[in-house]
Amino acid sequence: MSPNEILKHFNGRRDAMIDAIRALVDIESPSGNIEQSVAMVDRIVEMFRELPVDIEIERYGAEEFGHHVIVRAFASSEKCNLLLGHTDTVHPVGTCEKNPTRIEGDRFYGCGIFDMKANIVLMVEALRFFADSGITPSKPINILLSCDEEVGSKTGREHVEREAANSGACYVFEPSLDGKVKTGRKGTGMFRLIAHGISAHAGLEPEKGASAVLEISRQIERLHELNNVDAGTTVNVTTVKGGTATNVIPEYAECDIDVRFTSAAEARRVEEAIRSLTPIDSRVSLTVEGEINRPPMERSHSVVELFEEARDVAASFGYELDEAQVGGGSDGNFVAALGVPVLDGLGIAGAGAHTLHEHILISDIAKRATLVTLLLS
Repeated sequence: MSPNEILKHFNGRRDAMIDAIRALVDIESPSGNIEQSVAMVDRIVEMFRELPVDIEIERYGAEEFGHHVIVRAFASSEKCNLLLGHTDTVHPVGTCEKNPTRIEGDRFYGCGIFDMKANIVLMVEALRFFADSGITPSKPINILLSCDEEVGSKTGREHVEREAANSGACYVFEPSLDGKVKTGRKGTGMFRLIAHGISAHAGLEPEKGASAVLEISRQIERLHELNNVDAGTTVNVTTVKGGTATNVIPEYAECDIDVRFTSAAEARRVEEAIRSLTPIDSRVSLTVEGEINRPPMERSHSVVELFEEARDVAASFGYELDEAQVGGGSDGNFVAALGVPVLDGLGIAGAGAHTLHEHILISDIAKRATLVTLLLS
């Protein structure tokens, strides 16, 4: 079957794909909501089980988060193509009232639609194509959908790394960047700096206090000095909390620190510096929590080869495909660290991830499904 015939097939499936996407988006599944996570996975499993193809489905309970799910199709002794995605989103239940699932022109809006529920349907539809056409994909297909990616993959990472060990290539269905796939991602670190000082009455005897808030503010300056723009390293304090009352010298304060980097060497430099922070006021103690969460996904030779293959495949049906390197991390970072070539950002074109104007472009649905299917075939 030619690429244009496959595109025609998916154009004919577009309305059914829209209905399937709507069904997933309408199940709000924020990270940490176990009931909604399970409901989401229940619906996804139904979609896969409806396909006329032999599959194996595994579900793994994740304490505090819900269920991870793995779908295995076209099993053989060969290394598989691993498809990665996640079922969790960032907005609390009820946000759909602010960004209802709807279509306006070419834009299909909804909470979590771009990041990345619509792209789960791409995986389902690729398997459906192989089943309906009788064409066998080039390698076995394993699909892993985790339920805590948006909060660091605390429980999902072990499943990602286990599945990656048996993979020849990994395709990550995170959102694209203006339609571009992602061939490089920064690594990420999440830290919290905590200060404990001495409380005192702010009016009667402030000199007896040691302000934790003041100490944190001074440490923020030190943290900012760790930035190295030329090396692609960013260190940003993103939240600050402290104090108990307006007339009390604060005994407690904390700040969260977001770290992004392009190399393991920079990750080590920044982590060592954060863990070596010492108080400016000796009466205040400092504690550091957190860690480097994801290694960088570097634009290696094997990644470039995978992208060039995807670009050629796209060109075969008149679809222009470009690449980008981005600051955000994904589960693909864990796979890349194991030496498996990764192509990220395979999701449908759109915009507004994690916002109240999140949407995908309907005109890109069939094209993206065709690209994914050709890559697997």
